[in-house]
Amino acid sequence: MEIRQIIITGERQVELSKLELDEKMIGKNELLIDTEYTFVSAGTELANYTAQDPNVFKPGMWCSYPWKAGYANVGRVHAIGAEVSGFSIGQRVFSYGPHASAFRYDLERMSVEVPDDIQPGIAAASRMAGVALGALPTMGARDDPWVVVFGLGIVGNITAQSFGIRGYRVIGVDPVATRRELAMACGVSYVVGGGEPDDVQATIEMITAEELAGVCVDAVGHSAVIGQALRATAPYGSLMLLGTPRVAIQGNITEMWTDIHMRMITVRGALEWDLPMYPDIGGRVSQQSKQNMIFDWIRRGKLQIEPLISHCMRPAQIRDVYDGLLNHKDEYTGVLLDWREG
Repeated sequence: MEIRQIIITGERQVELSKLELDEKMIGKNELLIDTEYTFVSAGTELANYTAQDPNVFKPGMWCSYPWKAGYANVGRVHAIGAEVSGFSIGQRVFSYGPHASAFRYDLERMSVEVPDDIQPGIAAASRMAGVALGALPTMGARDDPWVVVFGLGIVGNITAQSFGIRGYRVIGVDPVATRRELAMACGVSYVVGGGEPDDVQATIEMITAEELAGVCVDAVGHSAVIGQALRATAPYGSLMLLGTPRVAIQGNITEMWTDIHMRMITVRGALEWDLPMYPDIGGRVSQQSKQNMIFDWIRRGKLQIEPLISHCMRPAQIRDVYDGLLNHKDEYTGVLLDWREG
């Protein structure tokens, strides 16, 4: 069968390619899935598209060119491998599949059924909630802490919502006014403009009555922002690195380490891929349990995803999608790709 797939072929080079997929060669632990919607990651995808991640030039790396983009997919099961159980033909499933009209998917990676009462586009966009929820298992937080989230793009917005759902008092920081307004519309009680660091710090001190944040989250992935978040973290608090730092900066690292040491700050990475795909010993949080919780929050009206989707576009418009997400952040908050025919 002929399929269409988005491939980043080089720095700022992307195309919608036509490929052949042998639907008879499905593996014993695989699904063949016909895509309905995918969601574009403004973090990982754009970092690879713009070569911000240097690994794109290293052969054999996970993101090396040519890279088959995408990891937020909702579609219908077309065929099932011989040893697969728990799935049926025609079932709508959420997976980490690529931007492709159809694909084979190894169930070593997580896939779950999409509830009938969740729209498939919203289910695809909920993939960013999976990224955001990497920040929830905090370490060293005091009782009832303030939480400050730096960066209110879709991941930061959902992170702020998630801490609010858990009962924390949340402040969101972002220089883009439309993002701050959207965060407030999604239930984030306090927002701060990401201007001069001293001004941001002073505003956080005022809101928290100089208590500062028991938990600070960098949802940007920039070392300068991490330094700013450290200043806003209270003694004995936790600094969560949710975004992936990619850009080198100049600075005094000793000053940062001294601050961490003197105020007993816990610094913790929050990369979601370090969680197991399925529950294992002790029933710890897994990718599967996390996604089912996200669907539950959406169904109960606790987590707002739909307001974060600014555009629904066709796969052939992928250049426009990337340009919008890169250069028009006030307009492009989140983009769905509609792969359905017609």
